Amino acid sequence: MMSDLRILSDAHIPELPNRYNGKVRENYDLADGSRVIIATDRLSAFDVILTAIPFKGQVLTQTARYWFEETADICPNHVISYPDPNVVIGTRLDILPVEIVVRGYLAGTTSTSILTKYRKGEREMYGITLPDGLKDNEKLPEPIITPTSKAFDGGHDEPLSGAEILEQGLLTPAQWETVSRYALALFARGQARAAERGLILVDTKYEFGTDKDGRIVLADEIHTPDSSRYWIADSYEQSFATGGRPASFDKDFVRAWVTERCDPYKDPIPEIPRALVEQTSKVYIQAYEQITGKTFVPDLSGATVLERIRNNLKPYFA
Repeated sequence: MMSDLRILSDAHIPELPNRYNGKVRENYDLADGSRVIIATDRLSAFDVILTAIPFKGQVLTQTARYWFEETADICPNHVISYPDPNVVIGTRLDILPVEIVVRGYLAGTTSTSILTKYRKGEREMYGITLPDGLKDNEKLPEPIITPTSKAFDGGHDEPLSGAEILEQGLLTPAQWETVSRYALALFARGQARAAERGLILVDTKYEFGTDKDGRIVLADEIHTPDSSRYWIADSYEQSFATGGRPASFDKDFVRAWVTERCDPYKDPIPEIPRALVEQTSKVYIQAYEQITGKTFVPDLSGATVLERIRNNLKPYFA
């Protein structure tokens, strides 16, 4: 049992209105047009919840906070305030129905990753043609955008091309141009900052929405270990030369543990061992510290994480 671990697996707060329960975050829409977004410790992959990781929600919120502040000059974001280490108050947005994934390397483990498709012999994907002869984890000639449909009701995200996005009316031409420009600029900033800290930002996803004025705004999270793949730069050359996977601190190693034991899209997911849960918590904390250059200080106030969050959110109770 992991009940003795300080874990936020659920963030149900009845005093807050209009709850939406996502895979990792729980959202509440307030009457003033803002949204309470609570990052739980749930770990999601393969469209399911695998387990919960101590301090993961705090790591995600604080890592995203670092990046929102580092990229505020590139594009507007949804942040209003941070009343708790796991919580952001953001502007409520109409989320665009396209998830923007930017990739700098031929990597990945999921069904929509370009490496998975490339290994199957596909060369044309997401409206882009990749050359023959690329090796696993090889750097691409330039970063590419590989959009997917945004599955709002628990379905699978489906690959899209820019042409399909416009043909299906998912975005207007102006919106597609704006999110593409923002995404590539954010990724370039992320790669540059990561390189300064001995990291490679391999790929990442961005979610954008529109505010009440129709302005496109960056939402959700940015460059966190959940939304991004990071490699340790010092490990890359040797790993690439030997065909191995570079050292990382994203959730890929949990994905790898699962895929070694089952087909996660068809079979029941085996229970994640406590030792792997605790190791993963340390990895998330290490990720925060290396990405931001700051020391992680866990907030241990309150009898539980949920009690602390409830206390900090009392000003927002109806």
